[in-house]
Amino acid sequence: GPVFIVVEGNRITEIAQVGTPGGPIDPAARPAASNGNTREIDAHGRYVLPGFIDSHAHIHSEASGQGVSPEYIFKLWLGHGVTSVREVFGGEGESRLVALRELSARNAITAPRITAYPYFLLSKDGDETLPPVLTPDDARARVRAMKSKGADGIKFMGAREDILWAALDEAGKVGLGTTMHHAQLDVVHANVMDTSAHGLDCMEHWYGLPEALFTDRAIQDYPSDYIYSNEQDRFGQAGRLWKQAAGPGSRRWNEVMQTLLDRDFCLSPTFTIYLASRDLMRAYRAEWHDQYTAPSLWEFYRANRTQHGSFFFNWTTEDEVEWRRNYQLWMQFVNEYKNRGGLVVAGSDTGYLYSLYGFGYIQELELLQEAGFHPLEVIRAATRMGARALGTEHELGTVHVGKKADLIVVDENPLHNLKSLYGTGVPKLNDDTGRVERVGGVRWTIKDGIVYDARQLLADVRAMVRARKQALGIDPDRPMTVETPAE
Repeated sequence: GPVFIVVEGNRITEIAQVGTPGGPIDPAARPAASNGNTREIDAHGRYVLPGFIDSHAHIHSEASGQGVSPEYIFKLWLGHGVTSVREVFGGEGESRLVALRELSARNAITAPRITAYPYFLLSKDGDETLPPVLTPDDARARVRAMKSKGADGIKFMGAREDILWAALDEAGKVGLGTTMHHAQLDVVHANVMDTSAHGLDCMEHWYGLPEALFTDRAIQDYPSDYIYSNEQDRFGQAGRLWKQAAGPGSRRWNEVMQTLLDRDFCLSPTFTIYLASRDLMRAYRAEWHDQYTAPSLWEFYRANRTQHGSFFFNWTTEDEVEWRRNYQLWMQFVNEYKNRGGLVVAGSDTGYLYSLYGFGYIQELELLQEAGFHPLEVIRAATRMGARALGTEHELGTVHVGKKADLIVVDENPLHNLKSLYGTGVPKLNDDTGRVERVGGVRWTIKDGIVYDARQLLADVRAMVRARKQALGIDPDRPMTVETPAE
């Protein structure tokens, strides 16, 4: 800068250099207003970024176990500069997801743009007109049905080999993108080397990657009383997995990495969703919970044997230590993959494990920096690389003339401190007054050329949470604790 960015409709039409840093703006270089309806945002001294892309998102409904509305989720996302999401589950089915996508595309609702990757289920998925998936032909038919309903892609968890390979093959034929959470029940026959060989585009989290790095075993060293559906077992042992894989720099490490690079495979690590596993107290006492976490969502987070991700029944220091060591190896692989030209994106999977929409996404950016990404590489993963993974790089992901106007305006330099992107801001000493002040946060989020006041969006969420607490007879100023029910 200093520059003027001109937006007409939903497109960037001009980027004009209007001076040099520290010097006055040249009035003659200012772009001329094209009509009398021009709005000018004075961003002097501020920073402009492309809109963030959350590559692993879930849009829950009030009927879900979380009890939160799409409006609540959307405003938290937009309030943190997230202008695009890849929804990788579909909630109650692809019809609802596609409907929300179309409403957002028309800007009929306040929401990020949505890319729909509904979940490939083997059952009828609540639709009695669909037969269960029992054969490869059934799998192909299900993929074609998802395509006909408007899906942009498919999110897999696992299946029998012949069914999974048929579904991946059919998805490629009909032009659907694919991503996968490689469930532990299927990784023996479907780790990332297997699935990427059959055309899978991207992986979520890291399951299936360390299993591809095994050299002295075929199956993880599970205890004899392990039960996958007991989530404390499931996630406790997940934190002990990377140390069983071939180590950094080993022949197998390099072989797997080079194969995935050759296949242009995408990694969506979602570091943020496992933060509670390595530091539970930090996760449940995050400062934003008291004002921004809906009481029904708080109840969902609390230890509960029936809710997914609510497994902290007796989480120990040893569990956290194992998870911290797990992160070190996992992060090393992801950072090296990026350094060698691999596609790594920023996804959050928020709404579980004390991780809150919007806030958890900014945590993901911090964790990418912890993994070794330079802050510029973090922003690149959150913008251009995310657009590439979604197949929208020609429209989104960078600030270029001709691209859609998805932009973020922030007060503080996020390259200096990614924490400044949190909706709660970040403490900073004012040397003139000697006082610590809150600074930062997103000031304006621009999606499809529409300007949203990010502070007002977050104020709306605070008001929702406060009103809900009061309706339930909860003191809205009382901190929530893991021991105290929300209702």
